[in-house]
Amino acid sequence: MQRRRLIALMLTFDVVVLLPVVLLLVFTPGRGDGRVSDPKADGPFPLPPGFELGTAIAAQQVEHQQPSDWTVFERDAAANNRAEHSPVPGVATPGHIAKITAWPEEVRLKKSNFDELYVEDLKLARQGGHTAFRFSVDWARLFPNPGMTEPDPAAVAFYTGVFDTLDELGMTASVTLFHFSTPAWLWEEKDGKRGFERDDAIAHWTTYVRAVIQHFGPRAKHWCTLNEPMVYLYNGYLEGIFPPLERRAGPPAVAPVAARLLEAHAVAYHLLHDDATSRDATVEVGFTQHTRAFEPWRGWFPLDRIGAPMVAEAFIWDMLDAVQTGTFALTGTDFSQDIPNLKGAQDYVGINYYGRYYVEISPSNIGAPIIHANDPSDPNELVNDLNWALYPRGLSDIVNEAWSRYNAPIYILENGVADAALDDTIRQYALVSHLRELSMLSSAGVDVRGYYHWSLVDNFEWAEGFEARFGLVEVDFADGFRRVPRESFAVYRQIAAEGGVSEALWAAEGRPPKRAPTVVVAPE
Repeated sequence: MQRRRLIALMLTFDVVVLLPVVLLLVFTPGRGDGRVSDPKADGPFPLPPGFELGTAIAAQQVEHQQPSDWTVFERDAAANNRAEHSPVPGVATPGHIAKITAWPEEVRLKKSNFDELYVEDLKLARQGGHTAFRFSVDWARLFPNPGMTEPDPAAVAFYTGVFDTLDELGMTASVTLFHFSTPAWLWEEKDGKRGFERDDAIAHWTTYVRAVIQHFGPRAKHWCTLNEPMVYLYNGYLEGIFPPLERRAGPPAVAPVAARLLEAHAVAYHLLHDDATSRDATVEVGFTQHTRAFEPWRGWFPLDRIGAPMVAEAFIWDMLDAVQTGTFALTGTDFSQDIPNLKGAQDYVGINYYGRYYVEISPSNIGAPIIHANDPSDPNELVNDLNWALYPRGLSDIVNEAWSRYNAPIYILENGVADAALDDTIRQYALVSHLRELSMLSSAGVDVRGYYHWSLVDNFEWAEGFEARFGLVEVDFADGFRRVPRESFAVYRQIAAEGGVSEALWAAEGRPPKRAPTVVVAPE
């Protein structure tokens, strides 16, 4: 979820094509600086009947290390002291994991120690009023070695325990199949290709998905095949931040990997539906995109106003559009590929939303947009511990766009804030303000069905290591992974109990706090 430069190489503009558009915009009234304040309605802001309120986690971030590509990266970074922390918060240094060597080996191995504490964690979630829980099944845990045709029994037993606990607590399971990590053996070169680009990758993926269905298919009705595929592609193949740590020349070089991911989605979609049909059951299957409210850095400048929606189109909408048409076409390139069985393979639209980005286009290099995570000149802009700008109104803009494009049910599968304080005022504000937006969307007729806060507990935050804290519940890594609910935990519980954001809660928490970001200090 560190995102600062994801789009820096994103687009290839054609000056000849843009010139008439620029001239048009020069003589068209602008939309100001794009910084629209939230409306001041007082509430209450109810959520619709049956609305799912939950939290989300991912296997690689909270479970014990498994033989995955990420585990290889983590261990290599620790062994070789590749632990630089970028001086710019929220910007990872390629090939490094921030301050990874500052943490004890036990913490690096166990992450949040979900393996040993998942019953406690899920009971805590239920006590907080959560009705749903999103988690990922680790492909590397089920199939740790190459050539396996059946999953590891210990891995099946572990996830069976998670499902059993959710059932006992009366909580809905939302299951993710791919959340950034894959088995390490998949990266062994075969015919000159690695990872999802291998010719046998879809066959291996199919074996994995069939095993998940065989053992857990009847236990979940909500499935997410891919988590934030564009983040995976641009961090892994352009920025060198995620495995495979590549820095390819540009978007056309990674577009085939995007197409392969969409093929994997289509395979999983139909396998899950075939299984449900055989049981006379129903499932919801989709994938989720990382979204931001992309706005022009300078509202008066035509190139910024052109660039912002183009970046949004490429980063957010191209892959979702592909499911509507069956063809993946990447904005700013001439790449276009038909994907077998993809058209219509989407029962809902998954949205992960994390605030606002600003897009600046330099006339001297219009093919390389500059992405700003906040506006330092705006004293009223609220930022989290990663210096990401919060912008609740942007969630409504994204959801309205998705509803207009696809007319499909919408789930917010991630929304959260890096805020390490126990009295986490930024997270408390974020909770009430984003859920208020969803209430207003629902009242306006948008079919939004659930909200999963990221995250239940503090975790390993990818290239940010253990520095960024997203949990409603603090994990005290220095004291046996002890869980300590933050103040936001009680706020979320109140929202669940009252079925929305009450007028009193909005009055108490609905104004942006003013607080300097918390600095997390790793143990000596």
